[in-house]
Parts: sequence; structure tokens; C-alpha cells
Amino acid sequence: MSKPQPYRILIVDDDKAMRQSLVELLTAAGWVAEAVARAELALERLSDLAPDVVLSDVRMPGMSGLELLTDLVQRRAAPPLVLISAHGDIPMAVQAMQDGAYSFVEKPYEPRRLLSILSHAADQCRMQLSNARLKERLFQLSGLDRILLGDTPVVRELRETILDLAAMEAAVLIEGETGTGKEVAARALHDLSPRAGRPFLALNCAALNADSFEAEMFGVEGQTEGRLLAASGGTLFLDEVGTCSLPVQAKLLRVIEDGQILPVGASRPVSVNLRVVSATNVDVDQAVRDGVLRQDLLFRLNTFVLTLPPLRQRRDDVTLLASHFLSDYARVLETPAPELGHDDLAALIGHDWPGNVRELRNVCERRVLAARRGAGSMAEAIRSDLLPEDVPDTLREAVASFEREVIGKAIKAHEGRMDAAAEALGIGRRTLNEKIVKLGLDKSAIL
Repeated sequence: MSKPQPYRILIVDDDKAMRQSLVELLTAAGWVAEAVARAELALERLSDLAPDVVLSDVRMPGMSGLELLTDLVQRRAAPPLVLISAHGDIPMAVQAMQDGAYSFVEKPYEPRRLLSILSHAADQCRMQLSNARLKERLFQLSGLDRILLGDTPVVRELRETILDLAAMEAAVLIEGETGTGKEVAARALHDLSPRAGRPFLALNCAALNADSFEAEMFGVEGQTEGRLLAASGGTLFLDEVGTCSLPVQAKLLRVIEDGQILPVGASRPVSVNLRVVSATNVDVDQAVRDGVLRQDLLFRLNTFVLTLPPLRQRRDDVTLLASHFLSDYARVLETPAPELGHDDLAALIGHDWPGNVRELRNVCERRVLAARRGAGSMAEAIRSDLLPEDVPDTLREAVASFEREVIGKAIKAHEGRMDAAAEALGIGRRTLNEKIVKLGLDKSAIL
């Protein structure tokens, strides 16, 4: 498990000596403590510090501790408040707790009791935030409703399996043909896990160079931190792991086995804590027999195997997926979604979808673009029969032109919020960033 982050506390007291005493006590106990002299300043610091608990005096100049309590109670996901006062009495304490205070402590306080109360309050805060985040992610299925949308038994079982595996720390190998949504499944495993607050590091294994691997991934002593250390506590996603060169596979295996890296120029290794999720579209057993994938690495990666079904094995979901993508791209392109007629449905069901969900998504993009011109059908979109006058001279130019238009529309529709634009486009944030750079798009000009 990843090491829990230290508790954070915001102390509010107009007495300077009391503030210093409380900061010293909490810091010695391993907390991250910050103190301010007025409740108004505490409200300003809430969003930046994101404390697990607030400890406040009751009687202060300006806003009192009780007024601070009233403000916090009205806020969404506010931290619990523990009140401390030398002027308190039983009626005040009872009323404060009825109004929403976590607890009430009288001065002079007993350090152990105070730490115990604050620790319980912080635990409750983190549990509530974790539960709220989990409920929200479960409701949204963390993007699964976009790529793994469907009601066939195989898809329902797949979603349940992903939810089960997300709570575990074991390595997961995701198998599936191109376009089945392997990276989306990997991100869901991360987003639904206890590591959700830490980085999700996706590595394109085909692009990993053995000569520069250690400097890029392990870092250089005194110069760069290295991508693996920066992502420690999170998830390492090895995309198309079968394309790694054998020297890179050996370096990855050592990191996975030892949980340590040795930065270039360093004399001592550094520990890293990463959950490993990998993906492949090849037969890994055959890759081992062919000598292109190390068997010992495979054994470290396939504790659990998650197999994503091709679209041809879930034909009953094709119409549902198509309706979903048509509505999405119509919204992005600010045009009415085309309706599916009998011929459209026949074309959708009759196609084998070798490119899987990714191909269907692209077909729906083409269909919406054609509908905006008042033409087109699903059969034509599947054949990619775009009108000649709309097609640039080369395929590369045509694809680039199409991607510029769709991505630009998505960025504009979501007012520059890149996560929302990537979600609407049905791609990962990393993929969107790469395309923006490759296509030379200017976000400020689009907005």
C-alpha cells in the first residue's frame, strides 16, 4: 500500500503563544500544521491548505470560532472543526456540537487527549472524502460509461471485475485488440483505487529507449527527479508492454521486483511505490515463445488478467454505443444528432468492426460531420466515403484537418477545460495533449 500522507491541520487562535505551542505539538506528532490569528484568514487558507481538521479558539477579534463553525457547516466538503477555549462551559460545548462542531476542548488542554480528538476528526474527514470520491467515481464509472458502455453480460461482468480489481494492489495485465479501450480500463483501475489522488504514469513501451531509460525514468542525481519517483504512490501503466526492447524489459523487471531505482550518479537506491498495470494486444504466451517478451517479467505483470472483448462479440451493444457517440459529437460540433434509420441500423449490425469501439467512435464522428452538411448515412461513414471536395490531397492531410476541427470544437465547447474536452472526445488527456502539439493547435486562438 502507498504510504499515507501526514494529517494537515489549520490552527486559528489570536494568542501568539498558544499558536506557537499548538504548532510545535502537532509538528512533533508528525502533522503538517499551519496557524493564523483570525478566522477570516482561516477561510482564505482553506482551499490552498486543504486541512483534514480545523482547530479554533472560540473568542477572537472579528469572527468568532462559533461564527467560523457556522460558515464551515454551510460549505461543501468542509473539514471538521474542533473548538478550544478557556471560557467554555457545558452549555456552550453542547450547543457547538449540536451546531456541527466535531468536539470541544477546554484550556488548558491535555496534549494526548487533544491529539487523540484531532486524529479521530482527521480520520473521519479523510474517510468521508474517500467515500464521496468513490461514490462519485462509481456513479460515473470513471469513463467506463463511454468506452465500456453496454448491457451485454460480458460488459456487465467486465465492469464488475474492474471495480473489484481497483481495490487491490496486485498487478493487472489488460488484454484486448486495438481499439477495445485498454487505457480507459487502466485509468479506471487507478481512479477507483486508493491511489486515485496520486499520479497515473502511462508509458508508451514502444517509445522507451534503453540508452536514455535510466536518466528519464530514474532521474539524475542532483539534477532531475525521474518520472518513476515523481509518480511514486500512484499507478504505472505500461502500454503495449510487448513492444518493449529486451534491455528495457530487464530494467523494468528490476524496478518491479525491488521497488527501488538507482538515479544516474547516485550511490544509494531510492524506494518507489507503484502499482503496475500493463496492456497488450498480442498473445503474450506466444511472445514469450518467440523470445520477444521475458517470461519472468510476464509473471510479474499477470497476477490478474483482464480481457476486453472485441466489439463483434457484443453486437447487441453496437446500437447503444453508436447513439451515445452520435449524441456526444453532435454536442461538440453544435449540430443536431442524426437519427438512426433502418438502413443505418443494418449497416451497424452488419459490420465486423475490426477497429472495435475506436473505429465505431470515428465512424460516428464522420456521420455527424456529414449530417451537418445535410448528407450522409452510417453505411457511407463506415466506408469513409467523404465528399471529394472536402478531402485534402493526401490521407495524412485529411486526417490532420479532421482532427484539428474536432479537437478545436471540443476545446471551445468546454471553454478550455482539457479534461472535459478529452472525455468528450473519448480519448485520454495524455493523447489529447500529444495531438495538440502534433497538430500545432493554439488553445488561446481557439478560445
